[in-house]
Amino acid sequence: MSSEPVTLMVARRVANGRYQDFHHWLGEGRELASDFPGYLGSGVLAPPPGDDEYQIIFRFRDTEALVAWEQSASRRTWLARGEGLYEAPHEYRAIGLDGWFQDATGKTPPRWKQGIAIWFAFFPVSLMFHFLFGPLLVDVALVPRILMSTLALTPMMVFVFIPLSMRLPGPWLRGEFTPWERLSRRLHQRNA
Repeated sequence: MSSEPVTLMVARRVANGRYQDFHHWLGEGRELASDFPGYLGSGVLAPPPGDDEYQIIFRFRDTEALVAWEQSASRRTWLARGEGLYEAPHEYRAIGLDGWFQDATGKTPPRWKQGIAIWFAFFPVSLMFHFLFGPLLVDVALVPRILMSTLALTPMMVFVFIPLSMRLPGPWLRGEFTPWERLSRRLHQRNA
């Protein structure tokens, strides 16, 4: 079993327009997971407009902690209460940082693309934090100031902004052409 942090990504499509019940049920599941040893956090990515598939992310200290939660009676009871609220669930486990970027086939983009995607998430969040709280922390010594900023920013990065930075430039990360690249190729072909 892996001793690295492990992420469980679950996709669930809301059934029969039961959004309110589904959201309440999701909240119960996240609260339940937070009581388990090794729980590092969770997040929910809402679907894009016109879609109803939610991405739910659970992070645990290691595979052993995730398995303990997955095999627990309380999780089985929670899943049973959710029957009828979702359709077509599928789950995916990822270990370490590469796991954030793996596609369904297990392929990961090159490290330089991963670095750019993380930077695009980290830069605006860090800028926003320092814009909002920088004046309040100006008299705090360097080490405590950095400690406070990293403690505040790491959960937001791990559960919200890094998943967004993977989702938004997904075609580029997977090596597919973006709309701009398609347009550029068409213009180049037309001019050739």
